[in-house]
Amino acid sequence: MSFISTISSWMIPLIILIVLISASWKKLPSYELFVEGGKEGIQMAFSLLPFLLGMMVSIAILRGSGALDAFISMLSPLLQAFGVPPDIVPLSIIRPISGTAALGMTTELINTHGPDSFIGRLASTMQGSTDTTLYIITVYFGAVGIRRMGDALKVGLLADLIGIIASIVIVTIVFAR
Repeated sequence: MSFISTISSWMIPLIILIVLISASWKKLPSYELFVEGGKEGIQMAFSLLPFLLGMMVSIAILRGSGALDAFISMLSPLLQAFGVPPDIVPLSIIRPISGTAALGMTTELINTHGPDSFIGRLASTMQGSTDTTLYIITVYFGAVGIRRMGDALKVGLLADLIGIIASIVIVTIVFAR
C-alpha cells in the first residue's frame, strides 16, 4: 500500500518534470508558455462567470419558488402507478442542470432513506447514469462562443432521460423491493 502512495505522491511532480525537460529539449520558452497559458485560463474563467451565475440563479428560483414541489405533487399519482418513488423526481430534474445541486440532493436522500434503501440505491445509480447536460452546454458552448446549439441540447436531454429510465428499471430489477 505504501508503494502506491509513494507513486501517487510523485506522479504530478514527475509529469511536470517530463513536460519541462521536453520543452527544454525542443528549445521552447517553457516559463513564457506557462504564463501565457495561465493568462488564457483566467480569461476563460472570467468569460464563464455570466453563464455560471445565470445557471445558479435559475436553480435557486426553481427551488425557492415552490415550483419544483408543485410539479412533483402533480406527477405523484402517475409515478406511483409505475412504482417510481416521488422523492426521486427532484434529483431527476436537477441532475441535468447542476451536478453540485444533484449531489446535495443525493446526499440528502441517502441520509433520509439510507444507502441500502431502494431510494438510496436509485439516487446513486441515477447520479452515475446521467450528466449535467445544461451545465455542460452552457459552460463549454459559452466558452468557445457557440450561440446555436443545434441538436446538442435535445440529444443530451434525451440521453439523460434514458439514463433516468434505465436507472429506475435496473435498480428495480436488481434490488427488488
